[in-house]
Amino acid sequence: MSLCDIIFPEPCHMATSRGTVMSQGDMTYPRRTAMRVFITGASGHLGSAVVPALLSAGHEVVGLARSDTSAAAIEKLGAEARRGDLSDLDTLSAEAAASDGVIHLAFRHDLMLGGDMAGAAEADLRALRALADGVDGSGKPLVGTSGTAMLAMGGIVGRPGTERDAFPSGYRIDAENFVVDLASRGVRSSTIRLAPTVHSSLDHYGFITVIIAAARRSGYAAYVGEGANRWPAVHTLDAAALYRLALEKAPAGARLHAAADEGVPFQQIAAAIGRNLDIPARSIGPDDADNYFGFLGSFAQMDNPTSSAITRELLGWAPAHPGLIADLDEGHYFRA
Repeated sequence: MSLCDIIFPEPCHMATSRGTVMSQGDMTYPRRTAMRVFITGASGHLGSAVVPALLSAGHEVVGLARSDTSAAAIEKLGAEARRGDLSDLDTLSAEAAASDGVIHLAFRHDLMLGGDMAGAAEADLRALRALADGVDGSGKPLVGTSGTAMLAMGGIVGRPGTERDAFPSGYRIDAENFVVDLASRGVRSSTIRLAPTVHSSLDHYGFITVIIAAARRSGYAAYVGEGANRWPAVHTLDAAALYRLALEKAPAGARLHAAADEGVPFQQIAAAIGRNLDIPARSIGPDDADNYFGFLGSFAQMDNPTSSAITRELLGWAPAHPGLIADLDEGHYFRA
């Protein structure tokens, strides 16, 4: 059995929209090829690491910028800024068509945090459809973004989730499936499932910052029950390296896992936060989780161990930066 058979339950050949048959091997770059890459979310936390990773590999980058501030940040990184946002569907299609590859990082977090999760997911899917229109039938790479949390929400229990686990529909799952299915339309598509914690000194608004803020506010670092539930995690720079590898050589239709730490017990996360804030770590009950963690109340109880073994073997991804606990103990999250 080949690695392709392990990853893809379907046959490793797909008919493109032009009627030709394209194998997984046909839809990878045998060696690094310099590309013009269009990126949404280029000025964000992850984008600020992905852009330099691509530029250092010899690629040219055009980043979508929704404001003058975002445009300036993208240009400071050494990339070209293109004004627009996820609602500018014609711009998305045109820029995708003009590029050799696309990475989609942006998401309407403002809608999600405001409670309109359905609206955020719909906006994401509309943007992906526009990007797909620009690369349809071209064999070009399009890398989408999803999350490992869907594995826990989808009912994976008692074992780590793997890249082979997939679901027919659901929140952000529809977008993931859309990207994967682009392989049948002659697009070298792949999707990266990010761990819920993408951590580093570049992270100023992620889940870890929210949890630290709750600990500061409450005077103790909390975990729910025994805190045995596990969160996968990945350093920002390791995640950026995976996006570059996916762009350059991921097979069409691949699901990939950006999870360097397979699963860190939440009690250990709370203990590290307490240690660095010089406050106690203690257990709270499930009924108190929403009051303490806010919108992360249910996430703080999620058991989401996630394997990245297939991703590592397939692309040669080798995370090299500190794990979550070591990164917390470096102290940058706790400096005023």
